[in-house]
Amino acid sequence: MTTTTKPRIEVLAELGDRFDEILTPEALQFLTRLHDQFAGRRHERLAARMQRRTAIDNGRDLHFLAETRAIRDDTTWRVAGPGPGLVDRRVEITGPTDRKMTINAMNSGAKVWLADQEDATSPTWFNVVNGQLSLFDAIRRQIDFTSPEGKEYRLGETTPTIVMRPRGWHLVEKHLRYTDSAGISSPASGSLVDFGLYFFHNAKELIARGSGPYFYLPKLESHLEARLWDDVFTFSENALGIQHGTIRATVLIETIPAAFEMDEILYELREHCAGLNAGRWDYIFSIIKNFRGRGASFVLPDRSKITMTVPFMRAYTELLVQTCHKRGAHAIGGMSAFIPNRKNPAVTERALEQVAADKRREAGDGFDGTWVAHPDLVATAQAEFDAVLGERPNQVDRQRDDVHVTAADLLDLRIDGEVTDAGVAANVSIAVRYLESWLRGVGAAAIDDLMEDAATAEISRSQLWQWMHQRVVTAEGTSVDRALVTRLLDELLAATPRWDGDRFDEAAEVFRSVTLEEDFPTFLTIAAYSRYLVEADAPARERAVTDLAA
Repeated sequence: MTTTTKPRIEVLAELGDRFDEILTPEALQFLTRLHDQFAGRRHERLAARMQRRTAIDNGRDLHFLAETRAIRDDTTWRVAGPGPGLVDRRVEITGPTDRKMTINAMNSGAKVWLADQEDATSPTWFNVVNGQLSLFDAIRRQIDFTSPEGKEYRLGETTPTIVMRPRGWHLVEKHLRYTDSAGISSPASGSLVDFGLYFFHNAKELIARGSGPYFYLPKLESHLEARLWDDVFTFSENALGIQHGTIRATVLIETIPAAFEMDEILYELREHCAGLNAGRWDYIFSIIKNFRGRGASFVLPDRSKITMTVPFMRAYTELLVQTCHKRGAHAIGGMSAFIPNRKNPAVTERALEQVAADKRREAGDGFDGTWVAHPDLVATAQAEFDAVLGERPNQVDRQRDDVHVTAADLLDLRIDGEVTDAGVAANVSIAVRYLESWLRGVGAAAIDDLMEDAATAEISRSQLWQWMHQRVVTAEGTSVDRALVTRLLDELLAATPRWDGDRFDEAAEVFRSVTLEEDFPTFLTIAAYSRYLVEADAPARERAVTDLAA
């Protein structure tokens, strides 16, 4: 008599076309090993986040860590640096991994494509697995796409190096259930799922094609979270028989706690690290989130006034460049939200001017590359970096010894700006309209000629929450309170054209829950994901498991 061992990573959703090519028994076994090894430590790191957030909320200021001062003071250590295909990163295009956007990014002329499974992707089951299929096919140059209108998309001759961004440590994948050795079940880690499937299927193929398995690591809040990623990398390289140090990671410094640990983050990842990125929008959100209850001195004005030249943003980016170059790491700039509109030349002209100025500042400050969100911006961004770099692939050798950033500088939130009636209304509009897009499975949305993703929506709803709880009065004399935000929400819904299949009613419900309640959810997408994006058809779950086992 034979017995069948139940798999400890189970699929709980329908299997779409070709899903079995990604969710193979071998790949699921690899995910199981990752979870066996690291799921417990992931929970420990998330608990540490909560403890630090509570301490900040209770009045404790952030500071550079005394216990790691020796790492910061040691001038001898360096990171691994760029892998093949990552030496020149002067322009990186970001975007989701659906087939059309994959081909557009690969044909954009950028040096690097940030293949985003995180903030630019709505994590529907279809998007998660089809994103993996898009990457699988793009790496092997077998991807194509035909639009409903009959337009055909195929890869051009020259394509960028792919750097994949998995979901952050805080997110789960509820369509996969992990059961540990003690028989306790829980949703899989979104980070380990995204990383594990991509690495398992593509690492050796990427190496054979002269590149490598490269990753952007989002939402890190400490060097201990970086250590966890480094251990994941080492374990994975050993598991697949790949040389240690082949993986390269670029860490997004997009939380205020991480800004105080940049040296330490580089140190923990030094054998796998290529650089740091200044993730500006999540960084602003992190500051609002962490200091939302600390009084009027921590209240920021309209989002449009929070530019890269205000004191705390200036300090953060200058420290990032200095820290990276001191350690032989790339410093990659962030993304301007302005995007062109091919139907409106005036909008396009304004976008190109704004982007050019933004990239000119970054190149002048010493950044080695930058982000854009649209193929039509690649040439503009590259021109600004070409003007500074010339034929050099980067400017890592440029040391910023003139930079002297203190803890007080990183927390200098003084901005010449106010909260206005228009700023309040804009935040309501952006948050609701983005959520509606996200609920339909579109994670990067053009709204009012700006590219919005989960990070910018987070700024909008967290500012509203803070303004209400700090009893802010706008420049026009309007009290920002629950009644005002509710009225603006109702007016927006009444004035917005509706169509079959829109998700505005659900978006409004999510908006109310993350903005108007007394408690502040740490991320707006967590509850919305569980309620609206998780497939809950039990018979479908059982069919999926049976089909996969067969």
